[in-house]
Amino acid sequence: MNTEQTLLEVKNIDVRRGGVRVLEVPHFSLRQGEIVCLVGPNGSGKSTLLLTLCSLLERHAGELFFKGSKVVDQSSVLDFRRSTATVFQEPLLFDTTVYDNVASGLKIRGLPGREIRQRVEQNLERFSIKHLGQRAARKLSGGEAQRTSLARAFATRPEILFLDEPFSALDPPTREALIDDLDTIFRETKIAVVMSSHDQAEALRLADTMAVMQQGRLIQMGPPADVINFPADEFVASFVGMGTVLKGRVVQARQGTVSVSVADKLIECVGNAAIGQSVILCIRPENVTLALPAHHDGTSARNHFTGIITRLVPMGHFFKLNLDCGFFLSTHITCQSLEALDLQKGLPVSVSFKATAVHMIART
Repeated sequence: MNTEQTLLEVKNIDVRRGGVRVLEVPHFSLRQGEIVCLVGPNGSGKSTLLLTLCSLLERHAGELFFKGSKVVDQSSVLDFRRSTATVFQEPLLFDTTVYDNVASGLKIRGLPGREIRQRVEQNLERFSIKHLGQRAARKLSGGEAQRTSLARAFATRPEILFLDEPFSALDPPTREALIDDLDTIFRETKIAVVMSSHDQAEALRLADTMAVMQQGRLIQMGPPADVINFPADEFVASFVGMGTVLKGRVVQARQGTVSVSVADKLIECVGNAAIGQSVILCIRPENVTLALPAHHDGTSARNHFTGIITRLVPMGHFFKLNLDCGFFLSTHITCQSLEALDLQKGLPVSVSFKATAVHMIART
């Protein structure tokens, strides 16, 4: 994460609609060059927070600071907005050419013609739409229109870019190509970005910081790898695809490791907890190893169980397997391995996972 100057900070944000609180965020900050991705299910408050951060949504209470100065009156709000740009799910282009759309924000700012031409051409090139400069915006594909919208935003050289679900209306190949380009552009320009998305893959690909939201609250915020592997609670664990989330009780505790009883089975995990403590155990599917009982190779993993395959779910390049080990367990397997092992529903298998692969959360 970038440790440069804090560009944006909010404190004790409260947003209400019809008298009902829809957003409550005690603190949020964005550093220079940092890319933050707000993730969460539909209705979790991602867009509400993003629109509040860019000062397009009125706050019931709370403070917003830009570069340490409080954004409070009409003049400071205007100065703040001139330092930012926002791109929405819908491109919202003017009914004119691509070139004129990209130039529009610069003309509003009163820049000289020579500088407008230089910036427009730079960003048409940057987003690979130079050949579309004289095409009417209404004749663009979805991907071309979103590239135009992004070029228009970047042409103003904002210090902060807000992206509200910018890829959700695009087909997968178009979305992937645009994310590839943005990944490069973000790193080259070192722009600060706040992006909302329901797609964790986008956050893992682009973000320095992932912020998980639920019911208008920030539940967990940190580097994507930390959020994915060490969720703060059961909701985050389920949302980030932990695969297996189990409730149990600590029955043995040693220095740095514990044994947890789950459905009369003992699961070993790394961590510290008191005997009798109720806990939640989280296991990512890619950390579970599967083999046929006759081919079990005596792995060094501390946890070994026999399970019955209860469901096989095709996931494109791999299958998700649900297992009954006396408790639910989920794992992933490649299509090639599935075929080689001739795995079928109802087949018994051996599964194992390391104690270090289990993330333990204390239940309150």
